[in-house]
Amino acid sequence: MTTKRSTGGNALTELILTMFRVNNRTLAWGDRLVGPLGLTSSRWQVLGAIVFADRPQPVAWLARDLGASRQNVQRIINNLHKEGIVTFEPNPHHRRAQLVVLTEKGQQTYDAAIQEYDPQANKLARGLSVKDIETAHRVLMALHKKLEEEGGDERQA
Repeated sequence: MTTKRSTGGNALTELILTMFRVNNRTLAWGDRLVGPLGLTSSRWQVLGAIVFADRPQPVAWLARDLGASRQNVQRIINNLHKEGIVTFEPNPHHRRAQLVVLTEKGQQTYDAAIQEYDPQANKLARGLSVKDIETAHRVLMALHKKLEEEGGDERQA
């Protein structure tokens, strides 16, 4: 027996397909924006996770916060470490899971990325109502929560 998609299921499918397209465009936009700084969107996301964490975290926690695989975040962190953008500090709670910390160069790189980002974010926001942006954010957060509850945050190795 085939289940027919509900009206809500159809609307959600359209939203998901649009999210995929917007995500791809956003990543390409971010790559162009921070490429001159030696970053990619992925590297910039990892730097942001480090900056916005309330304290230094191990790679696994950063990956969880990003909703990304630990292996992929580890690869990015290793590359950032080779370039002197991040460093590792001992973790008092776990000998092998070192804490990831921005270096001075890393903070300068992140700050430079934000200097590029802010005017572009303002430009993209023009013509969109703050109320609509906030509504879209609430819908995406609710969808994120439902996916987490369904186990949608599990990653394949």
